[in-house]
Amino acid sequence: MHRAVQILRELASGGPRLGVTELADRLGVAKPTVHALLRTLEIEGLVGQDRDSSKYQLGPNLVQLGNAYLDTHELRTRSLTWADALANRTKEAVWVGVLTGDHVLIVHHAFRPEGAVQILEVGASIPWNTCALGKAIVASSSADVCERLLAGELAVLTGASMADRKALAGHLEEVLKAGYALEDQESAIGDAGIASPVFDRSGEVAGAIGIVGPVERMLGESTRRELAVAVRETARNLSRDLGAPRRAAYAPGA
Repeated sequence: MHRAVQILRELASGGPRLGVTELADRLGVAKPTVHALLRTLEIEGLVGQDRDSSKYQLGPNLVQLGNAYLDTHELRTRSLTWADALANRTKEAVWVGVLTGDHVLIVHHAFRPEGAVQILEVGASIPWNTCALGKAIVASSSADVCERLLAGELAVLTGASMADRKALAGHLEEVLKAGYALEDQESAIGDAGIASPVFDRSGEVAGAIGIVGPVERMLGESTRRELAVAVRETARNLSRDLGAPRRAAYAPGA
């Protein structure tokens, strides 16, 4: 089972297609073992073989599994109405994310009400230290989680990405006090974000909700505070909808 999962991970990260020999080398196992695993995964629709190259790629049934995960994810389900309301209130796109390892997985995306064609970002995975969602989540997580992530690899996607551990630790303390996190071109040049943590019925952080858009529209002095208030209020209401205790739903700064 572990090796089958490794194959899926390699195909997801090393694609678009890999052969039996390439996979065997990456996993450090014999080619017959890899071939047998691939045949089983192919029967289940989790991988597919390209007819021209005979190499393997991820299969269509993974989409069904992914959709099933999203459909049963309580934070995503509860966030649908709140995300739409926040998008309409701020006129910006809204993302809802959860922490998976050292990345934030986007589980819901409400489009900006007005504007050009937009790309659905559900399923996108972003290094936690480069986005407002990640910083909002980690700042509100336990000390163990925060320390582990700060000690791990810190991604650098742009010149503005925060990769200095001491500076980032201080920044997280400010995020916790304010009740929201800012992203200023740390994932992509020209983009910004504002996010607040969301808590579940146990009082633990369940994820975060935030808005994303052009930096000049998001972080201007005249609009940043107003947008931050809207994000914090939405996160508070979503937390209450998830059954969070009052002390958690009303995060610092809210």
